[in-house]
Amino acid sequence: MTELAQRLRYRLITGPDDAEFCGRVSDLVEQGYRLHGSPALTFDGRQVIAAQALVLPDPAGGAG
Repeated sequence: MTELAQRLRYRLITGPDDAEFCGRVSDLVEQGYRLHGSPALTFDGRQVIAAQALVLPDPAGGAG
């Protein structure tokens, strides 16, 4: 099994909207993931919480 096949095709990253969250998303983009849709934001009464979906492109060349 290739490394691409072993990785999850879909990831939803969540957490406080801070530099660590942005770094986690950036790391996944560097690994070949693509952003899927816009980020979602909410406020939990203390801080802004962000969510970003990411997908791996289809290794067969289809839509991700």
